[in-house]
Amino acid sequence: MNSIFDSAGNEAMIVRINKLIPESQPLWGKMSVDQMLKHTDAAVEVAFGTKQLKINFLMKFLGKMLKNKVFNSEFKKNSPTAPEFIFSDKYDFETSKKDLIEKFSRFAQGHQSIKIMKHPFWGAMNYDEWDLLMWKHLDHHLKQFGV
Repeated sequence: MNSIFDSAGNEAMIVRINKLIPESQPLWGKMSVDQMLKHTDAAVEVAFGTKQLKINFLMKFLGKMLKNKVFNSEFKKNSPTAPEFIFSDKYDFETSKKDLIEKFSRFAQGHQSIKIMKHPFWGAMNYDEWDLLMWKHLDHHLKQFGV
């Protein structure tokens, strides 16, 4: 299995990120490549405990109910996302790419990179679930841009 915590797997993701260029176009969805980099970076920040999400009780309940189904299937194209993950401005591509690579590479240091064990939407998480979520989310968006 691919793993964000495995140095080879982590590096494979970074190689894919490095294949992106400012002119990369999405195969689906509305995000530009710079917005996608900011979006995936923000998701990583949740794992590090540096990005807070405002999730109401109903959405927390929904997240817990859907967690196993979503985690054990492919991420669907054009799925809804929390407002904190929507980046609609224009961002510096190189800075956004560098920030994501820098943060994502921290996962290769091991489980200690994960700072919270309760995701605001998905609920209680173990290291394997964080691994799966972070891998699948970034993989989904890299495929969105053809890499």
